[in-house]
Amino acid sequence: MGVDFGDSIPREKIQLEDIRGWTLAVDGYNTLYQFLAIIRGMDGGHLKDSQGRVTSHISGLFYRNVNLLELGMKLVYVFDGRPPELKMEEIRRRSEQRREAKDQYLRALQAGDMPQARKFAEASTVLRRDMVADAKELLDAMGIPWVDAPSEGEAQASVMAIEGTVNAVASQDHDSLVFGAPVLVRNVTISGKRRLPSKGIVVNVVPERITLSSVLAATGLTREQLVDYAILLGTDFNPDGFEGVGPATALKYLKKYGRLEEIKELSGPLSEINFGEIRKLYLDAPATKGVRPEWKGLDKQRVSSFLVNEHSFSRDRVDAAVARLQTKAPQSETLEKWFG
Repeated sequence: MGVDFGDSIPREKIQLEDIRGWTLAVDGYNTLYQFLAIIRGMDGGHLKDSQGRVTSHISGLFYRNVNLLELGMKLVYVFDGRPPELKMEEIRRRSEQRREAKDQYLRALQAGDMPQARKFAEASTVLRRDMVADAKELLDAMGIPWVDAPSEGEAQASVMAIEGTVNAVASQDHDSLVFGAPVLVRNVTISGKRRLPSKGIVVNVVPERITLSSVLAATGLTREQLVDYAILLGTDFNPDGFEGVGPATALKYLKKYGRLEEIKELSGPLSEINFGEIRKLYLDAPATKGVRPEWKGLDKQRVSSFLVNEHSFSRDRVDAAVARLQTKAPQSETLEKWFG
């Protein structure tokens, strides 16, 4: 889930065309979860191939990548490594929530309540290792590089942004800002019209650009204080935050005291969490420095073999999507150079 800054930070609504030609470090796990949650049938079930294997994640990954590549973007996907020990309790809690949602999904399905079934199906989404392997195989076929982070994927993506390897981090969560990424773009992989089955409405999801400099200027915080601000609101490492402390109160405390350890009103609750280690995770997170992604050419035959032959995708639709990219390449250049 990550840090939720809500409306307490400035954000700029943009169009995908506004970031045409950008290089993005995409939060891989976050993106695949989104596709698995959203791309479902009316009863909440995943898309599947002829052998009953889930394909929602690779469907979303393929067609969204095509849309972004059409805009001349370079993408590098970053996948989580070993989670920090401080995150284990949150991981256990999420697993329990998914189990409960799965039970509610089955009950709603049995009752014939499709909107509720779809709602609980989304909440029960699980990303398995084989699904990640599918995604990496498709990315390889499309010539899109990927990186395995030593720990948190957003930390690795943020370091790549800090080093200038990419223009921004693409993720739904705000954590990359806390990790120090200069620019975060949200809703890149899920922008467009989205139906909310539980509410019976369609919403238009618009991309957002958030810069770290604008966040610090608007809040009057330093980078270190932004980390403390996140801890006060609740992170993956202390998900409950602090009772009665919202954005306004958190800012008031930091303006008055400067650092968490000086906040007298929260001395008791603060003593119950290892905020020093949480702070260190954000300020000096494990990440590989100097990553240099290599963009290769899209292999049409390999893409077709993986999607059509192995996973029962429509050949016509896959060929049409690939053709869209080929028509975008300058005639004087090869498709491989266009992607390079």
